[in-house]
Amino acid sequence: MCCNMASLKQILYLGVCMSAWMITAADEHAPKAENVRWVSLDFKTLLTWTPTPSNYTFTVQYSWDDSDWMKSPNCIQISETECDLSKELEPLHRTFIADIQTEPVDNTDFELDEFPHTYSPPFTPYGQSEISAAEFTVEVAEEGRASVTIEDPLTSFHKYGKQLTIRDILKNDLQYKISYYKSGNTGKRDIIFNSNRGEVSGLDAGQSYCFMVAAFIPSRSKLYQQGAWSIQQCTPGQKNVLQELSLGALVGGLFILVTVLIVIITVTVLCCRRRNRTSQMSQSSTVI
Repeated sequence: MCCNMASLKQILYLGVCMSAWMITAADEHAPKAENVRWVSLDFKTLLTWTPTPSNYTFTVQYSWDDSDWMKSPNCIQISETECDLSKELEPLHRTFIADIQTEPVDNTDFELDEFPHTYSPPFTPYGQSEISAAEFTVEVAEEGRASVTIEDPLTSFHKYGKQLTIRDILKNDLQYKISYYKSGNTGKRDIIFNSNRGEVSGLDAGQSYCFMVAAFIPSRSKLYQQGAWSIQQCTPGQKNVLQELSLGALVGGLFILVTVLIVIITVTVLCCRRRNRTSQMSQSSTVI
């Protein structure tokens, strides 16, 4: 009986040691999520990390204000290294944190608490999501004035069958910065509109001006206040003949002008000499 008890203890001890060794070995080889960062544009928010796992998966949980952890339904035991959390991170004013848990493909033999996990930096979608470049049109309204109309970038959110724009989310916090300059001039001027439409005045009549626009949210921290600049657009303006001519045309015209002048001067000189010679010959005949 004593021998059986001793053998049983040895077997149990060996089993405990083997389990501990297997857990330790698994933990040593399980890839831990690194380089965790938020990538968010127009409130579509992805959580990304490295490295790509082999024989392991990742599960993403998120929380806010010390609330309970919640698993993202689309990011449970995934082999990818990104998770779309756009729909989970609401209300957008909250500050969220995520936890990326490494899991074996077959996790029936292990306690998940023994595997590595990595916390993300805190993220607030409303205050940190980047804003893409807006499209706009510019028209000359009258002499010295131009009208600028801006189209709000779309988001990935829908409400009542309508795709929401950034203004639907940011509301009165959204403004637009307009940067413009006269063609051929390096001096730029910036103005800010509170709406999607505004008028730029004080322009030189008949001159071409170039414009760019960017979303501007003054309520945010300075790092996230301004969106991406749009593609530049220029008004046509009225050009004189010299402005419309290219450098090659100007050089060619100048060459022709100089050539004509040389020909005129040469002909004039030759005519004068011939006239003088004729006059001298006439005088000589008279004397004889």
